[in-house]
Amino acid sequence: MKNILNTLLIIVIFSSCAEKYKSRETVQISLEKFKIDSSSIRAIEIINDSTIVYAGSRGDLGVVRGSEIIPIASKIITDTIVPHFRSLASTNVDLFALSVGNPALLYKYTDNRIELVYKEENEKVFYDSMHFFDDLNGIAMGDPTDDCLSVLITRDGGSSWGKVSCKYLPKVEIGETAFAASNTNIAIYGENAWIVTGGNKARVFHSSDMGLTWKVYNTPIIQGKETTGIYTVAFYNEKQGIICGGDYLDKFGNSANKAITNNGGKTWKVVAENSAPKYVSCVQYVPEADGKELFAVSTNGIFFSNNSGENWKKVSDEGFYSVRIANKNTAWLSGHETVAKMKIN
Repeated sequence: MKNILNTLLIIVIFSSCAEKYKSRETVQISLEKFKIDSSSIRAIEIINDSTIVYAGSRGDLGVVRGSEIIPIASKIITDTIVPHFRSLASTNVDLFALSVGNPALLYKYTDNRIELVYKEENEKVFYDSMHFFDDLNGIAMGDPTDDCLSVLITRDGGSSWGKVSCKYLPKVEIGETAFAASNTNIAIYGENAWIVTGGNKARVFHSSDMGLTWKVYNTPIIQGKETTGIYTVAFYNEKQGIICGGDYLDKFGNSANKAITNNGGKTWKVVAENSAPKYVSCVQYVPEADGKELFAVSTNGIFFSNNSGENWKKVSDEGFYSVRIANKNTAWLSGHETVAKMKIN
């Protein structure tokens, strides 16, 4: 009986190894572009493989389904203010869009109705990113208005939002801020949230309990100037993650702009320091690829890694602000007056 059990165990082990994902050596892509007139699109969310929602710089919200653009709102106006959206999030029920600048305006869209659910007036207010843990719990982050990051929390599916007091958050350093480049200053996995910063300090803030308590970790990403730091973060699971960024004013310079972690963000290792992409505004893991495959984008092009971010290959000169990956064969991108569907082969 013991020999039989040992034999079965060996078979299970080898079967598991055989099923491990084999990452692609390289990929070829094709793009189907959709023109969004007079709007800069930095915030997109995937609904399914063929449908996304977007929020733009002229207060516009819309859906791209198949090959059709379906406007939700061509221009939202509140008290003569047209919101500039760079943050977008959704639950199974509602869609949320959050503006940058003063005042901060957070809208909920449901049942063909748009409702303002949060407003904040402060000369320093500037929100950068928003995500949901589940259908009830969501989080948004922005630049400091006091001596901590601005963090908004909802526990009721987005009907109401509250700003977390600085007494519950780590202090920021002088000149530490964030970049609203692609709505990926926040990464979510389970009840974990990671928030990234830049400027004079490039750090990672981590909560393991949906924003109740926080720890903060230093990173080796380039920092020290207003335009340097972390622009984007992604986690494949609660341990494996990547941060990218650089210097917006030196997009082709050699700098520590990509780093990976395997311990949940406590420590980071710089990767591919002297190779493209030199500046990154958004990075995302390919789903169900065992954490091996990633895409990164910037105005310099589209880049692909098949070894967890250690090395990268440029797959297109087309520049974009943000990317979201539906599956190993489909992704969506956004840029200036553009949303694009990317087929991956």
